[in-house]
Amino acid sequence: MGGRTGGSALRLLAISGSARRASTNTALLQAVAEVAPPGIEISVFDGVGRLPVFSPDLEDGPPPPGVQAFMEAIARADGLIVASPEYVHAIPGGLKNAIDWLVSGEHIIGKPVALMHASHRGENMLAALRLVLSTVTERFAPDIFLRLPLMKMTPEAIMEAVGAGAYRDEVLGFLDGFAGYCRATGARPPL
Repeated sequence: MGGRTGGSALRLLAISGSARRASTNTALLQAVAEVAPPGIEISVFDGVGRLPVFSPDLEDGPPPPGVQAFMEAIARADGLIVASPEYVHAIPGGLKNAIDWLVSGEHIIGKPVALMHASHRGENMLAALRLVLSTVTERFAPDIFLRLPLMKMTPEAIMEAVGAGAYRDEVLGFLDGFAGYCRATGARPPL
């Protein structure tokens, strides 16, 4: 991961809403993690498709191991970046399921969250996701948003475009703005 500076780094968890192995949004988040500047450490979570289906009946005991690991990753993060495709004009089921697991806990409450999107399309999903995220955390940042037209690009081409190409400055500007927001809203300050 880019930007590791030991204990002083702002820790961001980048959540991909796609269950696809060659997901454009996952590739975007991985490329962003690689170019993160010193002081920002980004981990990518691409396992929404492996989480069991949420049921309130499962909340009585300890969560399933994959859900527990997901919750712990969120708890350790100073902020969350979410990037997701649109499926049938809606939030993909795997991402909505992942968020449903968080609703009754405290892991996401008060957590700064911002969106990225790897397509020129997807307005319906983005509107629904903004509504859901603003419901589960009062620190959803609707104005901190990065959209890049990456559809149909390979993960290698996305890495090139973000790492050394036309989109690097936009990504770094997004990360700078979101890091500032995280610190201003109470995320762990740099040591």
